[in-house]
Amino acid sequence: MDEQVLVAIDVPLVGDERHKNWAKIVTNVDPSLSSGWAFEGEFIATGGIQDVPIGSILLIYGERGSRTNPNSEAKVVRVNPDATLSELAVAKGRAWARTLRDTVSELLDDQADVPVEQKPWDPGLLGYSTDALEEELRRRSGGEGPL
Repeated sequence: MDEQVLVAIDVPLVGDERHKNWAKIVTNVDPSLSSGWAFEGEFIATGGIQDVPIGSILLIYGERGSRTNPNSEAKVVRVNPDATLSELAVAKGRAWARTLRDTVSELLDDQADVPVEQKPWDPGLLGYSTDALEEELRRRSGGEGPL
């Protein structure tokens, strides 16, 4: 089983909250498309805390300006093990999707070759209660199955 380690991150809001905005954990890119539909993956909420796999590539989209003439902006970020985000690319304007498509595809290809670093057992874990450790194991396994 390929277990993904989750980390709680604050997904930023790009653009103005009154306009369209969304974020997606990108898992694949369709090279035949040049619109936002090229980016495949799970949508997550923006402007708050979300649990996402470490190393994930996020595409965060938003608009600002007037309703009749919104300005698009998209950011590509990587989720770090310490719950920070590394900004990898930014695009603005109507061609944002095509501008980012090949970059995101390359990032996903590179990501497949990089193992996620996990820390070994540490005596500091003895300071946590059994209940706290079991709760973390449930969170990491999606809350399913016995421990």
